[in-house]
Amino acid sequence: MKLASKLLGVLAAAVFATTAAAEGVVTIYSADGLHDGNPSWYGNQFDAFTKATGIKVQLIEAGSGGVVDRLSKEKSNTQADVLVTLPPFMQRAAAEGLLQPYTPKGADVLLPRDKDPKGQYVAMMNNYPTFIYNSAVLKEPPKTYAEMLDPKFAKKLQYSTPGQAGDGTALMLQTFHAFGSKEAGLAYLKKLQANNLGPSSSTGKLTALVNKGELYVANGDLQMNLAQMRTNPNVKIFWPSGPDGKKSVFSLPYYIGLVNGAPNAENGKKLIDWLMSASAQAEISKVAMGFPVRTDVKPEDDTYKMMSSMLQGMDVWSPDWNAVLTDLKADVAAYNQAISGN
Repeated sequence: MKLASKLLGVLAAAVFATTAAAEGVVTIYSADGLHDGNPSWYGNQFDAFTKATGIKVQLIEAGSGGVVDRLSKEKSNTQADVLVTLPPFMQRAAAEGLLQPYTPKGADVLLPRDKDPKGQYVAMMNNYPTFIYNSAVLKEPPKTYAEMLDPKFAKKLQYSTPGQAGDGTALMLQTFHAFGSKEAGLAYLKKLQANNLGPSSSTGKLTALVNKGELYVANGDLQMNLAQMRTNPNVKIFWPSGPDGKKSVFSLPYYIGLVNGAPNAENGKKLIDWLMSASAQAEISKVAMGFPVRTDVKPEDDTYKMMSSMLQGMDVWSPDWNAVLTDLKADVAAYNQAISGN
């Protein structure tokens, strides 16, 4: 009788634990962009995840640096379980001990470049930085970086702030590359400051301003801008040519990792596995308008073909993200000095 009672107690405890997990939550801090559009990839995947597991997803969005700043401030009382952000901010989170190692299911089908050697994060979706313009105001976008210095763009041009936003940091890195050196890139951004409306910690907020004509030109990224264009019809994407006449761009992936000290770590692992699954990755191009990272996912939808064609003829280069992180503080300080005119 006692054995039966113990068994019933164990079973009851197991049922309770399962129910508690099913009724649990998982909190994700994410760079903005993946919840844009209707439908959105995040919206679809979170709904399906909750339906399958019973775990409710709580999403906190901000700029790429902003989500890491928040995570860092909460280090003694961690609130997040999962972090999604752009480089070099994911590398910064790892360097600051804000992540814990976790290898998602199916990580073996990722390319080596898409996996942190220490196992703290993986690429979740590939993406590329862009510029956008209002096609109702401008017949055509600026063809070159130099054309964006035209006085007609005074206070009608804005880009997200390097060091705070991933896309803003990407713009700074792209100017370094396009102009051939950090010094030449900073000299250009110093001139561009005459037209810049002001700082912005979030890139995602700029699209609506471009659509309304409050801005003529802004920076962005391919995935986010394509998703936003469904509800912002005046927005179009472009890439300007550098002084050498070439258009260049680099991969700017969304990375995903498990937060160190996550209050719901097991739920966090389940969400990471879900977003990295073949079924979720198969929806990336047609819903999120990004590029899947799993090598066993081969999109054939029209959106994927359209995005691939947009990148044809581009000089695609690859930053050394660890070097970018090492130099970031000094580069941002140099940027701030350049635009302040000191």
